[in-house]
Amino acid sequence: MRHRHLTHHDFTLAAIDDVIGRGKRRDWAELRQAALEDRLVLEKVVRVCLAHETDPYAQRYHFWKRYAERHLA
Repeated sequence: MRHRHLTHHDFTLAAIDDVIGRGKRRDWAELRQAALEDRLVLEKVVRVCLAHETDPYAQRYHFWKRYAERHLA
């Protein structure tokens, strides 16, 4: 996914936020694969999602937070 303000392909916090918030299925699949291969990506997903924790309409972030937490356990 080409991020609106990023010029690299690393999964930084900003890139993860962009993928979760604006990504399509293929983008999510890439994030999922990266998260399964690297525990640090899972930890970053949780950090990004915590910023949206109080928003009941941020369902994408709630989904990803639960997903990452399950795989970190």
